[in-house]
Parts: sequence; C-alpha cells; structure tokens
Amino acid sequence: MWEIFKRLCDNKGVVPNNVAKELGIPSGTITGWKKGICKPKVEKLKNIADYFNVSIDYLLGENDVPSKDGYWLDEETAKMAQEIFENKELRLLFNSAKDCKPDDLKLVHDMLLRLKKGENGG
Repeated sequence: MWEIFKRLCDNKGVVPNNVAKELGIPSGTITGWKKGICKPKVEKLKNIADYFNVSIDYLLGENDVPSKDGYWLDEETAKMAQEIFENKELRLLFNSAKDCKPDDLKLVHDMLLRLKKGENGG
C-alpha cells in the first residue's frame, strides 16, 4: 500500500505527509503504513482513492488499472495511447507509458513514426 501511495504522490508532485494532513490522517498512521505495521481503514482508503482518482483496489495492489475512469491518468495521454494501441507496429509502447506526460508520449510517438518511415525507405 505504501509504495503505491508514495508513487501516486510522486506522480502528482505532492508530499505524502502533506496529503495525509490534508485528508486528516495522523502522521503516526503514515509511519505505520510505511513500516508495514498497519493498513489504512476503509474510510481512509476511500479518501485517498478519491484524492488521486484511483480505485481502492489499485491502492491495495489488487488491480493494475489506477484510474477509476480508465487505464490512463491523463485524458490527452489516453487519446494518444489509443492511437498508438491501434497502430500495430507501435503497440509495444502501450503498456510501458501509462504515466507519461502527453508531450513526452507524443515525442516518442512521432520519433517512432519517423524511424519507421526511414526503415521502409519512406
């Protein structure tokens, strides 16, 4: 649970203790999670899941899909990823870039398309 919580904080650019404070979670509770001594209660899990827009199952490591609304964390990234997924040659990027920023994903997408055209003499 702690590793997933920490990753979500890192992705959002927030400090775990600040998130906990904002959600009314005592720092001792955070320490307990970090050390694996205790797990969050359902109410706290729900608050954290809502804060990060993820499912409780994802927080607990029981589901690989972070977003409640879908696989991707950002709508623009989701659109770009769908285009990549539909392109058979680029599909390998699909599972490796779910937490990329849209601009980064577009850069890789464009670069691979240019490389592919060069490979085919086009």
